[in-house]
Amino acid sequence: MTTRYNRNVPAPLIAPSLLAADFARLGEEVAAVAAAGADWLHLDIMDGHFVPNISFGPGLVKALRKHAAIPFDVHLMIAPADPYLAAFAEAGADVISLHPEAGPHLHRSLQTIRGLGKKAGVVLNPATPVDCVAHVLDLTDLILVMSVNPGFGGQSFLDSQLPKIAALRRMIEASGRDIRLQVDGGVTAATAPRCVEAGADVLVAGTAVFGQKDYAAAIAGLRAPARAAA
Repeated sequence: MTTRYNRNVPAPLIAPSLLAADFARLGEEVAAVAAAGADWLHLDIMDGHFVPNISFGPGLVKALRKHAAIPFDVHLMIAPADPYLAAFAEAGADVISLHPEAGPHLHRSLQTIRGLGKKAGVVLNPATPVDCVAHVLDLTDLILVMSVNPGFGGQSFLDSQLPKIAALRRMIEASGRDIRLQVDGGVTAATAPRCVEAGADVLVAGTAVFGQKDYAAAIAGLRAPARAAA
């Protein structure tokens, strides 16, 4: 199935997080959010080591790939990450993001992802400084700001990350590069406009989408106020 990574879609893009879906109906859930207008599907890969939770692996990503044509945005919260990059690429990931703390050579990891024909992302935890991405912008397609500590869904948004989002937006603009700026954690209709105003253009939402009865209304409820703030 052909996927789309469309740079011309107006910001912000909405990427529902599969971690908040009904795990007994994952195929149906993926198809449902795609039909409801989701731009990407965000998949959190957790190993119980790098973060205190376990989610799923490349086998599930591959199984879900046929249920939607939207890009699969795979966030690796695993360490080491390098041995699994090819497996997630082969499973159908379109974007593969990893943490600088998940391996010794971030530059080499990003080169590997791009060499596999995928978009490469860098994830910044709340305590990870902006400067860690400064020297790999030429290999980066996406920067993800974690607005909660990684590992669990349903956490409250950390206001302290808004200045980081703004700083990264300035860095991206100064570089002149085509880099998406994503936020994940506590994104709701109330916090989404603040993220976009700070400079984000991709919003990951878990319970704010999968926790609602009407997925289309939930996605629209995130997107419309955020676009008004852009």
